[in-house]
Order: sequence, then C-alpha cells, then structure tokens
Amino acid sequence: MHRINLDPRPNWQKRVEEYGLHFHTPSGEKYWDESASYQLSSYEVDTLETATQTLHQMCLDLVQEVIDERMFGLFLVPKDFESLVIRSWEESEPSIYGRFDFAFDGVHPPKMLEYNADTPTALVEAAVAQWFWLKDVDERGDQYNSIHEHLIDAWKALHERDSRPIHFCALESNVEDYITVEYLRDTAIQAGFETVYLDVQQIGWNAKLKQFIDMSGVAIDRCFKLYPWEWLVREDFGKHIPFTHTRWMEPAWKMILSCKAILPLLYERHPNSPYLLPASFTPLEGGDYVRKPVHAREGANISLFVNGRLQQETDGPYTDCPCVYQQLAPMKSYDGRFPVFGSWIVNDVACGLGIREDESMITGNTSRFIPHQMVD
Repeated sequence: MHRINLDPRPNWQKRVEEYGLHFHTPSGEKYWDESASYQLSSYEVDTLETATQTLHQMCLDLVQEVIDERMFGLFLVPKDFESLVIRSWEESEPSIYGRFDFAFDGVHPPKMLEYNADTPTALVEAAVAQWFWLKDVDERGDQYNSIHEHLIDAWKALHERDSRPIHFCALESNVEDYITVEYLRDTAIQAGFETVYLDVQQIGWNAKLKQFIDMSGVAIDRCFKLYPWEWLVREDFGKHIPFTHTRWMEPAWKMILSCKAILPLLYERHPNSPYLLPASFTPLEGGDYVRKPVHAREGANISLFVNGRLQQETDGPYTDCPCVYQQLAPMKSYDGRFPVFGSWIVNDVACGLGIREDESMITGNTSRFIPHQMVD
C-alpha cells in the first residue's frame, strides 16, 4: 500500500460539485483532497473485505445476544424503547448500510476502531466522488467501490417486500447530511420508490390519529432519517415512536450497533479475533489506549493515553456520556498523516472503501477524504 502525490484536476471543484459534493472546502479548509491517492493491491482489498464481512456477522450475533439477555442498559436504550428494538429485530426490519472504520497498514490485519452503524457519513465521497475522480485520471483504473450499485439493490429488495413511499429526512442546516440524504433518496427512486424529503424539524404529530405526518398532512409510513437514534429518542416527539406504525431506517435495532459499548462486548466474545483491539468498560492498565464516549461522533471528546498518561484529547459535547476504553491501534503514518479506512457494508455485503486522513491520530470532522485506486 502506498500514498502517492498527484496534481489535482484543474476544475476539480466544479467536477465534485456536479455530483453533489458542495462541502469540499468548508470554512476555507480543504476536505476533499485529490492532491494524493492511496494505492492498494487486490490482496489488501480482499483483506479489508474479509475483515468487514466477518465483523458484520459478529455484530449481528451480538445484537441477538443483547436482546436475549436484555442488556439494553449498557447501550443507554430508554426503557420505553426496548420493546421497539426487540420488535424491529424480530421482524427483520432491514438495514441499508453501515461503515466500519479500520486502522490498516497493508501488512497486519485491519483493526476495528468503531462501527458507524446508524448515521455513517462520507457516503457521497466514497460512492460517487472518488469513482468519477478515478475515471477522469485513469479511465481504465480500478477501485474497490460498488457502493452505488449495492445501494440500489438494497432498495430494490425492500421494494419487493414493502413498496410504500419513503420519507427521507435530515437537518437541512447540515449541508453534508442534507446532500447525503438526497443522494440516498435518489438511489431509492432508481429502485422504484416514491419518496418525499422533509427536514427533521418538519416531522409532525397528529394526536387524534396517533401518527407522524409530513407538512402536507400525509402519514409517514416509512422514514429514513440521517439523525442519530440517541437524539431521536430524546426529542419531544420521540416519546410517540414506540406506539406508532411508522417504520424507521436505519431500524431501531441499530441503537445497539451504533453504540461503542459493542467494542468491549465484541472483544470479550472474540478475544482471539485478528480484527479486534482489546477493549473494556474500565480503564486499561497502563499502556497506550483511547477513551471514547459511547455515543460520541466525529472524533469529539476522545482522549488518547500513552503509557497511561493523557497525551491528547478533543473537545465536544459528550462530557456526561459513559465511556469505553480501547487499546491504541498501531497506525502507520504516510507523509505525516494517519489514514482511517472506512469499509462500507450495504445490504449485508462489504462493497467499498473511503479513506480519511489527519495529521492527528484522532480522526475528526475536518479530516480530509483521499481517493484510492487498486493496483497490481
């Protein structure tokens, strides 16, 4: 695996904007960065794919155990929502996508850092922007990326099961979330669905009919929300969710997998897995480790310890959240930058890769997205 420097396309801003990536330079700082590319062999891609597929099955097995043993307290699932989680799992409510984040050096097995199971971002970049970048710089080039096709297949599978219209919602004030949802909505339309977009804040509640409605008063039968479950259950209207017929995507059972409490539980059950780092609900004895709030996002409130002493920490709003502790991953630096490999699972199939890097070992919301190529 190599990181190579490249000349950006002369009109790269216009090119990425053509397929929706309008947040390429937030606050004047480059986010989409095609001045470099990571080159991976087919063997390295196969390694990431195998790790993703293996961990995905481990996670599904863990959901079953959490439900069987009623371990909801570890995941901060409110009591009123436990039955919803159980029902969504027992009725096999479908998941569209998720993203495993790995530390990987191309030599040793990938190490799972976390699983973005509910509201994974960087989707447009991974599925679309880097693919068109590749076709521009090397028309015959290859890339580990069939995310777009698998998304359409996922929606088609759902359409065969339930063809009712889908409402797609996000916080419109968040440009990245809005564009991601609009992209997902487009893939659903291509699969045959009728869709409606609305802002999360526009979701209404009809008390008489006891159902969620959109701005036109139309009942929301199925809703894809790019809005974390742990936020949704604590909204004023959230208390109604367990008592309506509305089906939510990602499904309620993703409340389990989107919580970092899965990290210690996975390690306890699979201590010899080459893809898992030691993790615990209590501080690790000495050594190098990371403390992570169970519901933190975008690298917020992460603390990095070396030889048991605090070396680095990030700010954020998750100061009152329980934490897990994970052994510091052996991350390789490329030109002074640490890459995190985001491996996508769509419709239960590992199908693509997006890479973000930072000068820090903690990947945050300003870390750059770098496209990749497959070479042999």
